[in-house]
Amino acid sequence: MSKREFQTEVSQLLQLIVHSLYSHPEIFLRELISNSSDALDKLRHLTLVDEAYKSLPFDPRIDLELDEEHKTLTISDTGIGMNEEDLVSHLGTIARSGTKNFLSQLSGDARKDSNLIGQFGVGFYSAFMVADKVEVLSRKAGDDKAWRWISDGKTSFEIEPAERAVAGTTILLHFNEEGAQYANSWRLQEIVKKYSNHIVFPIFLAYDKSEWNAEKKESIKTRVTEQINVASAMWRRSKNELKDEDYKELYKSLTGDWEDPLFWFHTRAEGSLEYTTLFYIPAKAPLDLYQADYKTGVKLYVKRVFIMDDSKELLPQYLRFVRGVIDSEDLPLNVSREILQQNKILTSIKTASVKKILSELKGIAANDPEKYAKFIPEYNRPLKEGLYGDYANRETLIDLIRFKSTKVDGLTGLADAKSRMQAEQKSIYYITGGTEALLRTSPLLEIYKKKGIEVLILDDDIDEIVFSTVEKYGDIDLKAVNKSAAGEELKDESEPEDVETLKPLLEKLKTTLGDNVKDVRVSTRLADSPSCIVSDEDEPSARMRQMMRAMGQTDMPELKPILEINPNHEIIKKLVARSDDGTAQDAAWLLFEQALLLEGVPIKDPAIFVQRLNRVLSQSI
Repeated sequence: MSKREFQTEVSQLLQLIVHSLYSHPEIFLRELISNSSDALDKLRHLTLVDEAYKSLPFDPRIDLELDEEHKTLTISDTGIGMNEEDLVSHLGTIARSGTKNFLSQLSGDARKDSNLIGQFGVGFYSAFMVADKVEVLSRKAGDDKAWRWISDGKTSFEIEPAERAVAGTTILLHFNEEGAQYANSWRLQEIVKKYSNHIVFPIFLAYDKSEWNAEKKESIKTRVTEQINVASAMWRRSKNELKDEDYKELYKSLTGDWEDPLFWFHTRAEGSLEYTTLFYIPAKAPLDLYQADYKTGVKLYVKRVFIMDDSKELLPQYLRFVRGVIDSEDLPLNVSREILQQNKILTSIKTASVKKILSELKGIAANDPEKYAKFIPEYNRPLKEGLYGDYANRETLIDLIRFKSTKVDGLTGLADAKSRMQAEQKSIYYITGGTEALLRTSPLLEIYKKKGIEVLILDDDIDEIVFSTVEKYGDIDLKAVNKSAAGEELKDESEPEDVETLKPLLEKLKTTLGDNVKDVRVSTRLADSPSCIVSDEDEPSARMRQMMRAMGQTDMPELKPILEINPNHEIIKKLVARSDDGTAQDAAWLLFEQALLLEGVPIKDPAIFVQRLNRVLSQSI
């Protein structure tokens, strides 16, 4: 027998589970049955497609054996099993890079934290909530040897050779004081019906059943074994047969989530392709939604045979938050990830599934805005990613996305913004490039506020990248107010510019600022501020350049924005009359640098900026 220490993260996790998550300890059974179901799925697939496994006996089942007297529970399966190396890697370490994030997410709220256990695939360790000793006996399919893993869930575990008649895994739980409540057949059956009723393999419970004997006038215990779950692929049943509770139970079984899903979409397609899909939208965004190693949430079945649950080919990346099942009648059972990438059948299913999900969301947005209002805070950003990459569904996606606005509280869609356009308004306007607070106070909005025109506030860090590729909403132009041409159509022709008077000042400013600006112009968009910066239509903005540099594009050319000045502002009027002295030069730089700061762009040399500011202050005080 060899003794080994747990990986540090496992020890931390076990301590948190054992000491912090007692609110819902019953999840231990859900997690262990789910693991058994996965093991059976894997072996069934191998026996169908791999010559090395086709001759192996396979009688798929999950057995629970209760010993009330000794307060133990055995969970056994006839699945793929584990060898010594698997036991160490699966039960002694946590390989997923998201583990530290998982640990950091634990809040002490037992209900929420119990949900996280399932999300992060560390459900086995929930056994230690109810047991002070856990034994795992496993034999890998195709191997002759079996191994026993033993631990008290504290700092270490032991592994030794053992015997098992067939492949599979048996877990023996020695219930602790907290777990003793589960040494009860009725309680176990209730938990299985609650969480695992729709596991597609039969679950049997062996227990001592008490029955009243009328002749002896006493209760007699008989050892019985009964199937305690439905064991059917629920998604293959007609929608008319299913209740909301059925859908919710399956969702929780598939995902390990405690909360009910926001909504689900169940489709059966018949014709040239036959397949069934059942997609769920979780109430809360998955914790790994923005991690590179995010866990996919859709399982692929072929003719009810589980194939895989970790393929990123089943749905586009921007729909990675969707959970559920795709069950195809036409894909081959031996389909691999490599084949999936170019498989025409899957491409057709994927295309139809995306359209179905988006059209259902569009229907909810139109018919149940309150429910859609719960969806948007969680998934608005992934939909924007889709807008950038999924051109085939762009029109639907742009109607699903919501925006902050200068006109209304909360969030609004482009359809509503279009309905609020003024008679003379030709475009829908938006502003990007910083936090909401920064954007709402931007001088670029002044002319729009003055004329009562709505501007959408796009403060997400991907907005500038995404919406730079979207030029229209239907037949209406979408225009960024920080682009040079955006304000031209708002120019009031009744107020002609005194260009001749301003020409000398414009030349002075250009000369002073030199290569730091592309041009200096009279602004048509400023009402209260003296200056602002904008970019040419075909150039990235200042914030976009910052983002590109942060992403490693170090060869980005230096920013050369256009400086616009407000001819009606007192500072500009005074500068027109000012000689080209040092104070005028300081003022020119300050007009430019304050405009940069208002756009969230750091100035090159803060020390020189402060010196200029101090010189101007000393002149004015």
